[in-house]
Amino acid sequence: MNYKDYYAVLGVPKNAAGKDVKSAYRKLARKWHPDANPKSPKAAEEKFKEISEAYEVLGDAEKRRKYDALGSDWAQAAQQAETQRRYRSAQGAGDPFAGAQFSGAGAGGPSGFSDFFDLFFSGIGRRGGNAQASAPSYAQRGGDLETTLELTLREAFAGGSKGISLQIEDACPRCGGSGIVNNTICPQCHGTGRIVNSRRFDVTIPRGIREGQRIRLAGQGSRGSGGGPNGDLLLEARIASDPTFERKGDDLYVDLPVQVYDLVLGADVLVPTMTGDVTMTIPPGTQNNKMLRLTGKGMPKVRGGGYGDEYVRLVGLLPTNLSERERELFSELANLRSPAHA
Repeated sequence: MNYKDYYAVLGVPKNAAGKDVKSAYRKLARKWHPDANPKSPKAAEEKFKEISEAYEVLGDAEKRRKYDALGSDWAQAAQQAETQRRYRSAQGAGDPFAGAQFSGAGAGGPSGFSDFFDLFFSGIGRRGGNAQASAPSYAQRGGDLETTLELTLREAFAGGSKGISLQIEDACPRCGGSGIVNNTICPQCHGTGRIVNSRRFDVTIPRGIREGQRIRLAGQGSRGSGGGPNGDLLLEARIASDPTFERKGDDLYVDLPVQVYDLVLGADVLVPTMTGDVTMTIPPGTQNNKMLRLTGKGMPKVRGGGYGDEYVRLVGLLPTNLSERERELFSELANLRSPAHA
């Protein structure tokens, strides 16, 4: 990671007034705008982005204070922050909720600017390059947190309460997300303005929840700044494959092995359902792979109430290791149904 000398980029001294920073930015932005450099648009675009990044920091009072506080200690702060981040990542390696993503206002993450900017400034202030150096702090909503909620099919069927633990990246409580304390780098977050905390939630799962359906926990996302409200926690359902049932919408499908005699002669057989085994009648002369329906034995319908259906595919099992007598009987049956006998 390379240090960014934003004062040098804009060509202003460190004690430059806000209006002088803004004036320098406007002058350079007009000069290096890609539309004004048709012969070298790529180089102009990179230069324009560098200028915009510098003004994003120096044109915002809070970012500028933090930048000045970094000073010559920026490399040490960056190293400490990266060490802490790797440790947190290692601690959460076995957690299915580790690595949850933030979105929305106030969230950290790739900005389109440099790694230096993303590490220290991406979660501070407003974006857009139009902040004033004298702008007061303002209430800002915390970022939304999005992650997955791993469920079994039976959990999706039953619904109810489920306790989960998440590693959530949040604003540092010591510096309030600014990364600085008393004009020095915050010793708790090492200037990043963010820490990771383990939090536990009790989630109410709707009965019959589908793959990809989201559950929103209002106010449980990233902490707001300046007195702003917290973001929300969004849990996207991921339902694991079931060894017995296949789900299609609100319907369930199951393969049921049966004896070939049951298909020919008919029989009452036990069929697994989500609420236990039920008895189903196979009509005489049923063909192999025939699909029979059990009405109302599928998944609960999230909207509208009621249940889907369960479809049972009958898979005939041919007898093996026949005895001599069994072979004789099958031969007799084959002769009785042969065209010559008919």
